[in-house]
Amino acid sequence: MIEKNIRDNTLPIAIFGEVLMDQFPDGQQVLGGAPFNVAWHLQAFGQNPCFISRTGNDAMGASIRQAMTDWGMTVENVQIDPGYPTGTVEVNINNNEPSYDILANQAYDFIAAQQLGPANQYSVIYHGTLALRNCISEQALNALKARHSGKIFVDVNLRAPWWRKEQVNQWVTNANWVKLNHDELVQLAEPQHTIQDTMRLFLTKHNLDVLIVTCGSSGAMALSNAGEFLEVTPAGNLSIVDTVGAGDAFSAILLLGMRQDWPMSMALERAQAFASALVTQRGATVKDLSFYQTFIDAWALD
Repeated sequence: MIEKNIRDNTLPIAIFGEVLMDQFPDGQQVLGGAPFNVAWHLQAFGQNPCFISRTGNDAMGASIRQAMTDWGMTVENVQIDPGYPTGTVEVNINNNEPSYDILANQAYDFIAAQQLGPANQYSVIYHGTLALRNCISEQALNALKARHSGKIFVDVNLRAPWWRKEQVNQWVTNANWVKLNHDELVQLAEPQHTIQDTMRLFLTKHNLDVLIVTCGSSGAMALSNAGEFLEVTPAGNLSIVDTVGAGDAFSAILLLGMRQDWPMSMALERAQAFASALVTQRGATVKDLSFYQTFIDAWALD
């Protein structure tokens, strides 16, 4: 079973980090940012997450807040920066794999601790690593965690040149659940004879409850501190449009599984199924609720 990682399933999930606009070579713009993607999916699944971020005082920021409102998300924790622009990322696709051109000094780099609002309690705090490249946003997250009594889920997202190994490993040490991809594990961990041994050493070193490693088209693996090791593989013959946000889709369902107390094997299978469906769409978010309804019905969600 997935360890019951949250004190109170009635409390909201806090999602902290970047929101931005992914700009594709064909001129299409799609809402993105790993934490935002996770929050968007959780909202579609009826979880009403608390999304904490910052946009610019510009047209793109206004469009993001409007999209959130239209989707039923609250915008009260999305700060507005008077000087820095809403984040944008240039996405290029080669052999179905995305590459990213990430600009410095975006609004999400300046999430302010003093604007966090009331000291609400959350079932779990989820955050990535990109938005923490600036000490201002890192300080805000530290303030949020200082008053938090639940679990912490870190979704590693290494984007050169915006990360330092020592810093990322410290965030991992402060987490309970960690998800990263195979390449990121190689960059952060001490390599062992097998990937399972590498995962075991990494989990033990950082005293984690659960470690999840995604492996692209090969699926994913999970290891718990109880020694449970699981693997999942995607269905074949997918009509892939792009893989932008696939890992975020995976994370959203893991968080959903934590709240629903699903067995880990079920959470992994469902996370893989949802991520596999997402890669048949353009970009990391989907605005069609019927896309989600298929899973809501299949999983008998309220």
